[in-house]
Parts: sequence; structure tokens; C-alpha cells
Amino acid sequence: MKNLSDIRLSMLDLVAVREGGTVADALAVALRTAQHAESLGFTRYWLAEHHNMSGIASSATAVLIGHIAGGTKRMRIGSGGVMLPNHAPLVIAEQFGTLAALYPGRIDLGLGRAPGTDPHTMRALRRDRVETEADFPRDVAELQHLLGPASPGQRLIANPGAGTNVPIWLLGSSLFSAQLAAERGLPYAFASHFAPRLLLQALDVYRTRFQPSPTLSEPYAVVGVPLVAAPTDEEAEYLASSTYQRVLGILTGKRGQLPPPVKGFMQGLHAQEQAAIADFLAAAVIGGPETVRAGLQSLAQVTQADEFMIVSDLFDPALRLRSLSIAAEAMATPQPVTDPA
Repeated sequence: MKNLSDIRLSMLDLVAVREGGTVADALAVALRTAQHAESLGFTRYWLAEHHNMSGIASSATAVLIGHIAGGTKRMRIGSGGVMLPNHAPLVIAEQFGTLAALYPGRIDLGLGRAPGTDPHTMRALRRDRVETEADFPRDVAELQHLLGPASPGQRLIANPGAGTNVPIWLLGSSLFSAQLAAERGLPYAFASHFAPRLLLQALDVYRTRFQPSPTLSEPYAVVGVPLVAAPTDEEAEYLASSTYQRVLGILTGKRGQLPPPVKGFMQGLHAQEQAAIADFLAAAVIGGPETVRAGLQSLAQVTQADEFMIVSDLFDPALRLRSLSIAAEAMATPQPVTDPA
């Protein structure tokens, strides 16, 4: 049985643009949040690549990682993730090699294979490229090669990048990346913050098929957790209505900026809408301190996670910081800021 004190605590920031706010406001909130997370002993702080979404400001992920790393001191900063099919591996190797040179020992490279956007924007990003199932494993291997030591006579060298050995993580919400991470002996993060349905099955695939590698001797699994914490269950439920509204917008194709909370929002929805939101947020932990502690402990027992990657999008930035503090107290932080490899 795994106790909360055995699990590292980290954060994934979608860099939400709030209603009435600007991208500049969202970026400033992200930096303040990262600094607060670091003060609480969080292990890492990741940023996700999304495009053509008015409510998310993290599209230039590598640029934003540099900004957050420059404003923090110890915490690992990385991508959760870069959508590798949108980019040439050489470009990512050079970007993250540069980040590694600027912030040695603090950069993570999480990779996903989804577009991170809508089909129209995907075509704009990838032009005429037609992706096959074999492309992602091949691109991951190429990126590992480019970030590793350069071999004599190697014609294509990432500079910066070669020899940095930036830690590569595989991310996913299906069994594909779980199996690939196991085969390559890489750490794995499951996107249960928005797609929890295959969580336990993916973790089982990853752990049972894991092959030790020079990177990792045993499996290391991160679980995404939507989290809203407040002094009481009632206030947390009210604050979580911002997330409920955003999820409903995703499910109905009406994405927008992060809205303020609405009292009784869920109760005003049809039963089918309530069920769809609950399914999307099946791994969520929402409540006061004791409810949060119990929810995280239950999730720890079910998943045996090595690390929780929380997503906490509250409309009021100050209340978001409070939410992180309550989560950290529940997890008995501070925790060591070291890489699992």
C-alpha cells in the first residue's frame, strides 16, 4: 500500500486565459503559480502544448518553459507535453538542448502524439504530412539519439542538444504510449486529468511490460489529477464550477476562456451533461482538506502512482494558490526535488 508521503507532487499548468483577462495576465499568473508551487516543495511544473484556443496561452511551450524556469530556482520545469508530430525532432532537440544549457538539470521533455488542437489547425501545423502509427516511435528514437552523445562521423548533430540527455517522458491517454514507454524504459505520465477511462489498464500495461533501460531501472508512473481544494467542501464545489463550465465547453465544441464560478451550476444541467462532466473528471479530487486528503489517498491506493500531476484551474488566481497549499499539506510536502532517473 502506498502512502501519500511516498508520492511526489507536481503540477501541470494549461495557462488558462480568464474571462476579462489577457494572455499577458495568464502568463503572469503562471509564473506566480510556479513560484508558489516551488515554495511548497513541488517536484516539477509542466506546461502543455495547445493551439488555436482562446482560453489557453501555452502554445509556444518551449518559450514559456524558459520563462518559468528563469523565474524559479530549483523545481524541474518541462513540457506536459510537446506534441511531437507537430515538430521535426531536430527542432525539439535544439529547443530543449538550449533550455538544458540555460537551466542545467532542471528541464523535462514530455512528449505526446495527439495534435493538441482541431483538425484545421493540425493541417496548418503539419502541412501535407500524413502521419502513420510508426511515425511517433521513430521520432522518439530520433529525438533520443539527437539528445544523446554525438557519435564519431555523425552527420546530423543538434547543437545545442547533443549530449544533454534531457529526460524524455512519454504521455498519453491510451495504451499506445504506455506500451511504448514500457518498451523503451522511459517514465510515463497518464493524462487522467481529462481522459481517465483507461487509466488503470494503461498503468498495468506499462508496469507489466516495462524493460529496464539506461534511463530508468524500474517503472515510474505519473497520474494526472484535476484538483480543487478549499477550506470547505461547499466552497470547493462552487469554485470547481469554473472547471465544470470549461469541460462542458470542450464536450460541446464551445471552447472559450476560463469563466468565473456559478453557484449551483451542475444542478442546472441535464442529467446527460452532468454524467458527461463526471466521466471527464472521474479522477478529480474536489473538497475541503479532509476530503482532499481522503481522495488523494484513495487514488494513491488504486493507482500506486509514483507522482501526482495536479491540474487546478480556479478563476481567482489567489484561491488557486490556496488550493495548491491545501493539496501540499494533504500530501505532507515538502518532497525531494530530484529526477526519478
